[in-house]
Amino acid sequence: MNRTLRHAILLAFAATITATPALAQKKADGSAFATVNGKAIPKNRADALIAGQAAQGQPDSPELRKAVTEELVRREILTQESIKKGLDKKSEVLGQIDLARQGVLIGAYLNDYVKTHPITEDAIKKEYESIKAKLGDKEYKARHVLVEKEDEAKAVIEKLKKGEKFEDLAKDSKDPGSKERGGDLGWANPASFVPAFSAAMTKLEKGKFTLAPVKSDFGWHVIQLDDTRELKLPVFDEAKGQIGQQLQQRMVQKHIEDLRAKAKVE
Repeated sequence: MNRTLRHAILLAFAATITATPALAQKKADGSAFATVNGKAIPKNRADALIAGQAAQGQPDSPELRKAVTEELVRREILTQESIKKGLDKKSEVLGQIDLARQGVLIGAYLNDYVKTHPITEDAIKKEYESIKAKLGDKEYKARHVLVEKEDEAKAVIEKLKKGEKFEDLAKDSKDPGSKERGGDLGWANPASFVPAFSAAMTKLEKGKFTLAPVKSDFGWHVIQLDDTRELKLPVFDEAKGQIGQQLQQRMVQKHIEDLRAKAKVE
């Protein structure tokens, strides 16, 4: 058997725990696909594997069906050996089987929910415009020094007023992600920062630093604005796929939270 194809089949079996859309929609077929030591392998197992491969772009072919047959036979042989040893009666094994069954049912349910609650183009456009409004039309290249106390931040500001370099003072910053780069935070949108930081940064002129310490949950900041540039966002057609996925994820998460809120748990 082609090793790459066999590997793909094994991955497809693992994926059935979360259920592919094709599997969720597939009607069960109990007819025999093959027989191993007198034990029939249901055809719906092969259908599930083939459907999973189709969902990943693998076309149906004699080679694929041969690979599926071989994988199902191998699994049936190993399953029979496991049962002979009584492993199917062990509590932890039964628990794993239950979890796998739950995973398939959950995947099937959520795939069906997504199918019956499609995200509309209007909803995606509305979210796109909301994102554009939130991000604004500028990106900022700033650097900062983060300290624990207000007095420390004031001392940094006084040193800057006397001509000391921001990059040198940033070496003592409490922000490990930027201190080695002279406090440089790179190009970012104001929405990337906490509100207090963004508000202070966007008021600065290019090359200027904050004359008063800026408080946030992380500590006290001294911020310098190095540059600004126009923010270039992807056009709607480029962004709609990702936005649609995000809206779908939120919808599913909210549905799960709603079900959890209604559930009677004792």
